[in-house]
Amino acid sequence: MTITQAAPPAALAHVGETTCLAVSYLRVSTKEQAERGGRDEGFSIPAQREANLRKARELDAIITEEFVDAGESARKADRPDLMRMIEYVKTHPVAYCIVHKVDRLARNRADDVAIHLALKEAGVMLVSATENIDETPSGMLLHGIMSTIAEFYSRNLANEVAKGMNQKALTGGTNGKAPIGYLNVRKRDELGREMRVVEPDPDRAALVKWAFEAYATGNYSTITLHEELIDRGLTSVPTPKRPSKAPALSTIQKMLTNPYYKGQVSFRGATYDGLHEPLVATEVWYRVQAVLTAHQTSGEKTQAHDHYLKGSIFCGECGSRLILSNARSSQGVIYPYFLCAGRHSKRTTCERKAMFVPDIEAAVEDYYRNVQIPEHIVTALRELVTAEFDRLHATARQERHAYTAERDALRDERAKLLQAHYAGAVPLDLLATEQDRIARRIGFLDAQINAGDIEYDQAKAHLDDCLALAGDCHAIYMSIDDSLRRLANQAFFDKLVVMPDDTVDGEPGEPFNILFDSDIQGLAVTRHHAMAESGPQTGNVVGLNNDVLVGAEGLEPPTTSL
Repeated sequence: MTITQAAPPAALAHVGETTCLAVSYLRVSTKEQAERGGRDEGFSIPAQREANLRKARELDAIITEEFVDAGESARKADRPDLMRMIEYVKTHPVAYCIVHKVDRLARNRADDVAIHLALKEAGVMLVSATENIDETPSGMLLHGIMSTIAEFYSRNLANEVAKGMNQKALTGGTNGKAPIGYLNVRKRDELGREMRVVEPDPDRAALVKWAFEAYATGNYSTITLHEELIDRGLTSVPTPKRPSKAPALSTIQKMLTNPYYKGQVSFRGATYDGLHEPLVATEVWYRVQAVLTAHQTSGEKTQAHDHYLKGSIFCGECGSRLILSNARSSQGVIYPYFLCAGRHSKRTTCERKAMFVPDIEAAVEDYYRNVQIPEHIVTALRELVTAEFDRLHATARQERHAYTAERDALRDERAKLLQAHYAGAVPLDLLATEQDRIARRIGFLDAQINAGDIEYDQAKAHLDDCLALAGDCHAIYMSIDDSLRRLANQAFFDKLVVMPDDTVDGEPGEPFNILFDSDIQGLAVTRHHAMAESGPQTGNVVGLNNDVLVGAEGLEPPTTSL
């Protein structure tokens, strides 16, 4: 603590013959103490005030000013009213500074000495309402002892609190206020003992769960997610002094990275399985972290699109995006053009000229017509995909047993790791690293084990929907408005590339990159014909390996496109 030098000590001011002036300093450590019982000053401050007034009467002194630090720890010296009091006594004729106890003023010896010295240089005597502290040698000795005890108490209390918080985290308890989506609840057990538990907030838990699932799709930025949550009615939990309000953007950003929502509590760098109910599946939480990382890498931002093709079309010469520009004729008519962003910013040597927007719109429509899959090929692809799904599902059932055994082994490893940490054999940083590794792998294994038949049926239905869209994509595209055309372009294609001759070629996204592939279509038709002629045969099944289909026994993919 730094205190400026006071003016030369002034003589004690007297009112009449015997009455002196005094200041009173009051303090409680926490906001909860300051507001306990629903009162603005809680219970402790009025009690301290009454004791200080009694002490002033004993000293035949009048308290002219009161300084109150509510919810301020004595472990720090830069408390607002303490500093104000030090400045006050330098410029006012005060004889006494009355405190309830020495530890109300400071809880470490260095700050106590500095504060006491500042008061002494201002001609002010420090007086305790409950302790025999004065300027006599015995009083000064007692002051030093009490100050040292206060410092020990503060440090020991901090250690005990940290120990209790660590033990609570080890057993899965929640330290402090639960995050948005949960509520701290007090209950009583069958013996009447009070229990503090955390439960999902019935008004907010569903919105938090939706937020994770929505962000995991990659279709939202944190900004757009924040806006959507506000539109859906997410607010903070109201308190007696603060009404509920829309959460800040930083609250949503912290929420998305908090492992509490997948059922874990964190304390001092280590994570533990919590007792509270998870709101988010482990695999969804990790997917959100991957999306957050991807957005940070690419530079997350929102754009105001002026045209439904903007953001989807690219230059076929240099690969840069095409940007929209409006040219105005001498008659004031506006003609929209697409420009190569690489040429426009001189980042590339591209020489591509401006492209008239209506011509590019028509080229995109023609491309949709060219890639639309005929009905007979859709039928063949559906048979191919169904056969492959059946094969993969049979393999998955066998793999599920291996996943279960690995998960059980990891759980045993995690328990042994904690025991080794308690025994002092594993340092905290290694514990945190290993816990994260095991949690990620268990999360993956749980997802694989729990996938089951429901996910299998859902995936088949999803691909069947994609086939239906691919078989009718041109008709759909021609029948929808501009905002839906933007969504269609983003759903079907990663990129639409405008070639030098102003035709359009595309890079389909998953799973349309497989469905639109002419070789895959040819393979499906060949397989369909072979199955129709000879009936189902063992071995005449194709295997899907990542993004390509490979012909199996007796079936070779055609060398020409359909």
